Amino acid sequence: MPDQPPFEEPRLALNRIYTKTGDCGETLLASGERVPKDAARIECYGTVDELNAFLGAAALTASQEASRAPALGELARILLRVQHELFNLGSILATTPGHVHPRQARITDEDIAQLEREIDRFNAALPPLRSFVLPGGSRLNVELHICRTVCRRAERLLVKAARSERIDAVNLRYLNRLSDALFVWSRWANAQLGAPEVLWSPNESAAARGTHGE
Repeated sequence: MPDQPPFEEPRLALNRIYTKTGDCGETLLASGERVPKDAARIECYGTVDELNAFLGAAALTASQEASRAPALGELARILLRVQHELFNLGSILATTPGHVHPRQARITDEDIAQLEREIDRFNAALPPLRSFVLPGGSRLNVELHICRTVCRRAERLLVKAARSERIDAVNLRYLNRLSDALFVWSRWANAQLGAPEVLWSPNESAAARGTHGE
């Protein structure tokens, strides 16, 4: 008999999309509590959901670009895996600690370890940076930088929520590592596409270049 998967599969029947129960600015956590829609947990998993949407766009771009840079097919598969992991993170953030099911989907140390292995492997193929980089060079690079900045915002919201609620530290570590991975993947994507990196140059500003309006 095959091993039992670690997490319970979802059991949903989404036949009705609107319920009108949230019309007054409240919503239900997965654990059953009714809270304001701007509550800390809602802000956290809402931002994780936003990140997931941007990752979907980046994964699609990577898949399309794989026709001219085949290695990007692997990145597209990695980004899809991360989308699943982010939904696992959302599941646990939407549940107060006392109501977490033993087999409920969640982030684990292995998820973080896998990101670290991928950061090291992809970064090893890149030249050292001599300046900060700006988003640019390719559409995929820009989309991954958008993901990185949304990931950082999600991390900040978790840090804030952890001051008043019990938030497992593994979730913070995961988002911190994911933002690093997204930075590396953005550079690696440009390298695969033969696109130049856009390096920050303080002297490209209007003030430094002496540009005057007409």
